[in-house]
Amino acid sequence: MACVYEGIVQDLIDELGRLPGIGPKSAQRIAFHLLDADDAAVRRLADVLIQVKDTVRFCEICGNVSSAERCRICADPRRSEEVICVVEESKDIIAIERIREFRGRYHVLGGAIDPIGGVGPNDLRITQLMSRLGTGESTEVILALDPNIEGEATAAYLSRLLAPLELTVTRLASGLPVGGDLDYADEMTLGRAFLGRRSV
Repeated sequence: MACVYEGIVQDLIDELGRLPGIGPKSAQRIAFHLLDADDAAVRRLADVLIQVKDTVRFCEICGNVSSAERCRICADPRRSEEVICVVEESKDIIAIERIREFRGRYHVLGGAIDPIGGVGPNDLRITQLMSRLGTGESTEVILALDPNIEGEATAAYLSRLLAPLELTVTRLASGLPVGGDLDYADEMTLGRAFLGRRSV
């Protein structure tokens, strides 16, 4: 989208457009929403953004976002150290916590291996994971990675890396969603559904 607005308005649209998932049209809509909003609402948003950057950090143990040195999960003595669930991003923890089934700990990699995008194993928090596992407290690692090419590459890499350790390495089952139709399933989803089939 060409620059059509003057000065600071175009700067605002450009900055909003740099956010993930925000295209040029969305950036323009958000910019004009902010211009129409009352001053107090815009200042609250600005204050929250500054406060987030000043106070939010990453947990020293798992890498989750936190307002303290340790996130609430790592600080919770009721959570088991025996099982570590490896995820790509902090937002994945929220999704898993919503189901209230997992009582172990997490490890956030900070992304997934993507050779095309230039992200390799050294760009992820794999060294920190290996250090945690070196204590011998954990008996199982769950790889809860996205079922896409990057997630598959990361899972394969971690599986090879963890193989020499005396750990159970598992992967979240994936496949067909409840209520889904077979003819709408992509090849990867259908393939995973076949691999994860069980007796009835």
